[in-house]
Amino acid sequence: MTRLRAGVMISLALGSAIGATADTVWLTSLDLSKVHQGWGKPQIDKNIIEKPITIAGQTFAHGLGTHAPMKMYIVVNGATRFRASVGLDDSALNQQGSLSFKVAADGKILFQTDVMRAGMPARQVDVDVKGMKMLVLTATPGGSDIAFDHADWADAQFDVTGAPPTTIELTPPKPYILTPKPSPKPQINGPSVFGVRPGHPVMFTIPATGDRPMKFSVEGLPAGLQVDESTGTFSGSIAEAGTYPVTFVAKNAKGAAKRAFKFIVGDTIALTPPMGWSTWYMAHTDITQEMVEAEADAMVSTGLINHGYSYINIDDGWNRQPGSNNPDYGAPTRDSRGNLMGNKHFMDIKGMCDHVHADGLKIGIYISPGPTTCAGFEGSLGHEEQDAEQFAKWGFDFLKYDWCSYSAKDGSLPELQKPYRLMGGILKHMDRDFVFNFCQYGMGEVWKWGRDVGGNYWRTTDDLGAPADQLWRSMSTIGFGQSRFAEYSGPGGWNDPDNILIGYILEDKLEPTGLTADEQYTYISLWSLVAAPLILASDLTQMDPFTLSLLSNDEVIAVDQDPAGKGGRRVAQDGDLEVWVKDLADGSKAVGLFNRSEFNSTVTAKWSDVGVSGKCLVRDLWRQRNVGTFSDKYSATVPWHGVVLVKVTPRK
Repeated sequence: MTRLRAGVMISLALGSAIGATADTVWLTSLDLSKVHQGWGKPQIDKNIIEKPITIAGQTFAHGLGTHAPMKMYIVVNGATRFRASVGLDDSALNQQGSLSFKVAADGKILFQTDVMRAGMPARQVDVDVKGMKMLVLTATPGGSDIAFDHADWADAQFDVTGAPPTTIELTPPKPYILTPKPSPKPQINGPSVFGVRPGHPVMFTIPATGDRPMKFSVEGLPAGLQVDESTGTFSGSIAEAGTYPVTFVAKNAKGAAKRAFKFIVGDTIALTPPMGWSTWYMAHTDITQEMVEAEADAMVSTGLINHGYSYINIDDGWNRQPGSNNPDYGAPTRDSRGNLMGNKHFMDIKGMCDHVHADGLKIGIYISPGPTTCAGFEGSLGHEEQDAEQFAKWGFDFLKYDWCSYSAKDGSLPELQKPYRLMGGILKHMDRDFVFNFCQYGMGEVWKWGRDVGGNYWRTTDDLGAPADQLWRSMSTIGFGQSRFAEYSGPGGWNDPDNILIGYILEDKLEPTGLTADEQYTYISLWSLVAAPLILASDLTQMDPFTLSLLSNDEVIAVDQDPAGKGGRRVAQDGDLEVWVKDLADGSKAVGLFNRSEFNSTVTAKWSDVGVSGKCLVRDLWRQRNVGTFSDKYSATVPWHGVVLVKVTPRK
């Protein structure tokens, strides 16, 4: 078996004794154990369900039957051409299967189809591969579901004049840390603005790294506010609307730091994308009060609170299920006054909220506007105001409102807006601020009206969660699809491509994410560029140094938390190579050079695309160091599925 690490040059001499030369080599004669695919095993001269290969009624005697997502790396050796007929097998007729095929070599796309469906005629592949090093064959699902994505490489063969091609496994690099360790001197991080409504509690903790103990103070502290000098946590409220500029001060034995900050008191909250943690992808409905409190404590002990993470959000599974016979979750779902009741794993909800607040954090709750939640727990239908009052009484600061069982009369926009408009209006009249999160999967182009009905952030798509071996496809499809929403992002209202699934997340059990190190760098970079809420989905109590380094890079987080609130957008694309730009408040640009291909490749950001000119200082944000001054463009070698994230600042 030939195994190559990412970025290692392939150098196999033509004519070496790894196999006899031949005029024609069938794809199926190669070692198929190295084919990666979404379901089943590769089939020789059969489709994936071991029937004859048939595409649009045409039967093929030879070929490779696979299932998308599928990937195959091939060292070209003495091959000169590759030919095949590709398509979705007729076994998927009358089903929802869809996929696209791609053939790439040495970082260049040689052949690519649009999305194909069963019954569409085969597409003919005939590409020159002479002198190339590595070929990659892929079949990518055309939708979010991979069911019946039966991909056929019919009559797939190589013309060979020397050593035959061989399959390999491309091994991704082990996790590597780019983020420098924080200085022992104080550094104040996180957002530079905070929104709160007049007279409502100011729930904010100054995020600062550096050795403890540390002493905090605030210059220009508004009347009605106090700050705990040992934790940097605020208490109190500001009675009058307005903008209140202050200066945060943090001191320890190694030095001192100051940072300008603004409290903006008015109708708009969530002036920067919320940052925090959620139970769902870590535990689904198998959650407890003890778990929530432990994760809050871990957000403090790991230091994530010092980088701006502030929300501990409970998802589905905290209350009771109508009609359930399970004594832990069963009836009654409400008390004699109609108030919601926690299940037997949440017996002291007020105490839990107090625990999280004592950690200097905020806490969120979940429910549906329908009769039940996604998992069948009690919903809010007919109890909206009562439930909001109960959430406020308990001490919650955030509400996720999940469409699930809600039934609209029709698909009209007013009906799609109705439950969110109702609850949004109620929350604004509570005696504390609630960040209001819509989870209705992008229906009715919610990004265009979400803030108008009281929302602070809204899902733009379906769930991102996917099995480990399909997480890259799901994350990249959803993440790189966010460019079209950029204009609708801004202070008070944010587009949400779903949570961040890195670290230990739930499959059959808690296990590490299925993403490579470079895919994880891409994940955090892309979410920061598009100004997405940074809501973590993993177990914070077992976070390794690599994961912590990904989540605690303050220069990357600053891109997400930039007070201008601009959404990042794609400004250039060359096949699988993309350049994204986010306009920052100081006039500079955050620029992501992304490589979605299967090869290490050079990506170039042209100043004409970025929106700058002349000489510009380029700073590598992950490494937190200046790269140099460049004119007209900046190029970097980017790992496959990886990113180089820079800040570009025009020289005056």
